[in-house]
Amino acid sequence: MIFSFELLTAFTTNILFVTVLGWYLITNLQWYDYKLSRVILKHHKPQWHILYFFIPFIAYHTTGKFFPIFFFFAVLPAMFLWHKKLDKKLVLTWRVKRFMILLISLVFFQDILCTIKNICETYGVFMPLALAYIGSVMIERFLFEMFKKEAKKKLKSIENLQIVCITGSYGKTSIKNFLYEMLSKKYNVYATPRSVNTLGGIMRDINESLPHDTQIYICEAGARQSGDIYDITTFLEPQRVVVAKVGEAHIEYFKSLKNIITTKLEIMKSPRLEFAFIHDSVTDEPHDKVGFFGSDISNVDACLDSTKFDLNISGEVVHLKTDILGSFQAINITAAVHIAKSFDMSNEEIVKAVAKLTPVEHRLQKMLAGGKIILDDGYNGNIDGMLEGIRLCSLHDGRKVIVTPGLVESSDELNLKLCEAINETFDIVIITGSLNAELFQKHLRVVNKTILHDKSKITDVLASQTASGDIILFANDAPNFI
Repeated sequence: MIFSFELLTAFTTNILFVTVLGWYLITNLQWYDYKLSRVILKHHKPQWHILYFFIPFIAYHTTGKFFPIFFFFAVLPAMFLWHKKLDKKLVLTWRVKRFMILLISLVFFQDILCTIKNICETYGVFMPLALAYIGSVMIERFLFEMFKKEAKKKLKSIENLQIVCITGSYGKTSIKNFLYEMLSKKYNVYATPRSVNTLGGIMRDINESLPHDTQIYICEAGARQSGDIYDITTFLEPQRVVVAKVGEAHIEYFKSLKNIITTKLEIMKSPRLEFAFIHDSVTDEPHDKVGFFGSDISNVDACLDSTKFDLNISGEVVHLKTDILGSFQAINITAAVHIAKSFDMSNEEIVKAVAKLTPVEHRLQKMLAGGKIILDDGYNGNIDGMLEGIRLCSLHDGRKVIVTPGLVESSDELNLKLCEAINETFDIVIITGSLNAELFQKHLRVVNKTILHDKSKITDVLASQTASGDIILFANDAPNFI
């Protein structure tokens, strides 16, 4: 077999081209929980598929011997710039590595075979991508079941392990962190890190990080579709569960609030359930294993320095004070308190623990920089939390600045509600991303407003438009693929 320069160029170009398309595909799959249907039907910027996948794909089959020129001088630079501007780049997990190794192996084998046998007019592009995707799905399903068995075995090996599982639309991570801090005063406690809340993420964390001397394991459970909470619940079999406040988060997937509530209540199907604490906005149906919370809170006083409230604990009204900001955090702290009480913490111990709670990262986290007050609420994406952040800003005497993409995976109605709150409070508005740009452009009445499609410029914009004495609220921080 003799490679001519033309043949070598075509061979090399094909391998690089398929690799680049595979990189684009797996990046999008990672963003959308490795669901191809979501990448195709639910992508927030479907024009990217046209620019970075379909046009190069069509050009490959129509430009003939001129495609290498198009690839090296158009496709490759465009993909490089696209990747460089992403604020949520591809994470090279083992799943990604397995997909890329499989894809490169398949395209290399295909091209060698075509060259030796001289049976292909052009090297294939779609076939190695399709086979790599199908093969990757099969490999991951096999590994998923293997890791699941391993994680289940580890859970059973920890003697007398108590498991607490938390779900809801809002506040899961905050409740988990607050409960971890409270119970850590008396027990060996482990909680899932960050916002790990899918079955796959939970299994991996158990296998890699759960200590064998853990007494109480705290886990949060998230859902994008019916059955997600059930799968997590029947895997963990928690003895205590929490259903936090439920609202229209991820409404585009669930279609209705009723479907969201039904999915969250799947957590009640734990075969080892001893007791559940449910926010009274979810259901009022009595159950011998259910305690309700929310209405037991009174006299909430939330300002830019602290949050104070009274809580009725087993007939005794306890005054609680914390540096955690946001009136809604009284609900999240209350959920943690009820669980802590079920583990025999006294009211005195709870009061002291609540006073020492530390802010959850990127959830109304207060910082001071250059004479400016910064409220980092980047991980909050629900209307109630965003409205509370706006209310706190309204208490500030100086200029008020908000940086937000608006609500994601929500409705225009709620974004219009957000617009009205912004109009009443802020002097400077910076809208990031294009998802809600048209709606905000039309309905925001604030004179000083900026629609910023490129988030990399946010630092320069803030430096030029803000000054000492301002308060800046970062409300939601959607990645730029949204």
